[in-house]
Amino acid sequence: MIYADIILPLPLDGLFTYSVPEGLAAQVRFGVRVAVPFGKTKIHVGVVVRVHGEAPQGYKVKPIMRALDAEPVVTEGQYGLWRWISDYYMSPVGEVYKAALPSGLKAEDGYKPRKELYVRLTSRFSTARALHVAFDMLRRADKQRRALTEYVSLAYGEDAAGDTLPAVPAEITREELMNSAHTDVSAVTALVKRGVLETYEREVGRLNSGGVPHPERIKPLSGPQRDAYDNIVLSFLQKDVTLLHGVTSSGKTEIYIHLIQQQIDSGRQVLYLLPEIALTVQIMERLRSVFGSRLGIYHSKYSDAERVEIWKKQLSAAPYDIILGARSAVLLPFSRLGLVIVDEEHESSYKQQDPAPRYHARSTAIMLAHAMGAKTLLGTATPCMETYHNATVTGKYGYVSLTERYKGVELPEIQVVDVKDLRHRKMMRGPFSPLLLTRIREAIERGEQAILFQNRRGFAPMIECRQCGWVPRCEHCDVSLTFHRNMNTLTCHYCGFTYTVPHECPACGNTELKSRGAGTEKIEDTIREIFPEARVARMDLDTTRTRNAYGRIISDFSAGKTNILVGTQMISKGLDFGRVSVVGILDADSMMNYPDFRAYEQAYMMMAQVAGRAGRRGRRGLVILQTKSPDVPLIGQVVNNDYASLYADLKSERTAFRYPPFRNLIYIYLKHRNDDTVNTASIELGSLLRSWFADRVLGPDKPAVAKVKTLNIRKIVLKLEPGIDRREVRRYLLMAQERLTTDKRYASLQIYFDVDPG
Repeated sequence: MIYADIILPLPLDGLFTYSVPEGLAAQVRFGVRVAVPFGKTKIHVGVVVRVHGEAPQGYKVKPIMRALDAEPVVTEGQYGLWRWISDYYMSPVGEVYKAALPSGLKAEDGYKPRKELYVRLTSRFSTARALHVAFDMLRRADKQRRALTEYVSLAYGEDAAGDTLPAVPAEITREELMNSAHTDVSAVTALVKRGVLETYEREVGRLNSGGVPHPERIKPLSGPQRDAYDNIVLSFLQKDVTLLHGVTSSGKTEIYIHLIQQQIDSGRQVLYLLPEIALTVQIMERLRSVFGSRLGIYHSKYSDAERVEIWKKQLSAAPYDIILGARSAVLLPFSRLGLVIVDEEHESSYKQQDPAPRYHARSTAIMLAHAMGAKTLLGTATPCMETYHNATVTGKYGYVSLTERYKGVELPEIQVVDVKDLRHRKMMRGPFSPLLLTRIREAIERGEQAILFQNRRGFAPMIECRQCGWVPRCEHCDVSLTFHRNMNTLTCHYCGFTYTVPHECPACGNTELKSRGAGTEKIEDTIREIFPEARVARMDLDTTRTRNAYGRIISDFSAGKTNILVGTQMISKGLDFGRVSVVGILDADSMMNYPDFRAYEQAYMMMAQVAGRAGRRGRRGLVILQTKSPDVPLIGQVVNNDYASLYADLKSERTAFRYPPFRNLIYIYLKHRNDDTVNTASIELGSLLRSWFADRVLGPDKPAVAKVKTLNIRKIVLKLEPGIDRREVRRYLLMAQERLTTDKRYASLQIYFDVDPG
């Protein structure tokens, strides 16, 4: 008897063994999907990872029901990466499989190839003489005659003029014929009924061909860019990973393009990762103009069927040479990977949060490249501390700096405005200082553009009763509700639940409810009132839910159709707008005061990145940075673009308190509907872990948001020094997890791990 070990898309550890029926023995092999029974009634689609003759002991083995593929859909290399993700991030391999494969490959009938209807002459009318007869037949049917004339012109072109027709006509879709003949489906249907034309279906891809590659469109590098390029190539001779630390608008993308062409010329593939879908819009246009059909795009805004087709193309004999994508693109199959580019490597959105696996795409990309003998380039103007430490202190990574903006444009001037003083003197107009409004008006009058950055969406973070101070909170989560005025709803940004706005306070009956604070929606409304002549757009999660929304907002702003762009951190990530002369950072304090050890690091990154959108082509830009704390050292570091000083300050702080990059963190989360149960369980787990890990354990504590989707939460922090045996650590943690989750007192308790939290 032959058996197969199979991964199932379930949050359960290990593989599942099934017997292979004799009739399927030739089909069942590594990487092939199979349908298998699970439990009494369920059927799952799993992936075969081992075929063997070792009969399992202790239970009755069920047979595989059917094989779904003639060829493998998962490669050996991918499975190796899945196992690394599962092991390192402490997540069952079934969850990795579930995250990696598009939905259409995880169900038996989940993917249907796209088919299109084509038309052609029937065999009866496929000669020139027979065609003359057909036209005679249609003397009184003008629409049909016009449709047939157009078909002959499209299918045979000038060759249809003679006494014979070419043996192989061009393939014409029914849609193409109707559009070209300016007719409807009835004329084509009538020709089919007469036996002149016949229709047939053909499978067609959903993917855009991208056009012909144009390597001649690659721009020559400037002197500083050429130096950086040469230093990267030299670094790759010694290191597998290199950090390109280049200031904003230094032209890192052009360096990437030269490196990509080098890889293509040597027959290798490139994976180009970006943190946000918004970024792919601009860079996609630039890459496609150069690399044409050699470029594939992969991210979550694409339909599942499109993602399946990209996956299958990557497994084919003619895969894309370049894949441009967000986080999930690192899980695609590659056969000859030569280079991985992780652009804006500092971005926290590379870290998957929920659902599991909670992997970091940057670390995963480095492991993927290492496994395939490829190099990794990490690019950013504001490196994360771990990357900078690895590049400049430990020597684990290579380091290349690019300190000049393209064409010598100066970094923007940053003027700090003390809004605390202005509010005291009642000089603020809502969230805007007089200086910022003046500079915006001047920019608009010059035909230039402005960007306003507020890292909070919605109209207002909360509403409050003027009389008793009541604030509406989510029934399912431990957070106040955000007011969205356009939809007139109160929304929880954690569970997504929406509530109608009350007409009166349920606590005291007062009808005066005021909004507190300002989100992007309120900023947009207020700026429209102040500048009624300006065209204003907003880019945040609420305005970019549809697939093409990013592209529309970005292209309108790039083309100058919009004067002012209001947005959250989406607008800070590498976008290139040539007419932006003014950037307003409306509330620096909300970023600095976030309760997280990375708050200052991430605040610096966001402010430096959004400041970099100003003055990019030919002239110096201006940034107005509004804060209540102008004397905080971080503000001076942003103004002076002084990353080295930021690193020095944070280094001493993190060394003292044992945080990355000097320790590795694992967060252990416990969740339960009953607060007392999760509290007791967390105290017990904390004591158990302390008996093993001593003072490396912190907590348990309530996180900043201690209840989400009706589940109460506790958090334990584990701080691990370099060199500790991570396999032993994971073994003890999984043992502790099993001990608590199998205890009857803690039925339905959830325990999960967040390794290297973002």
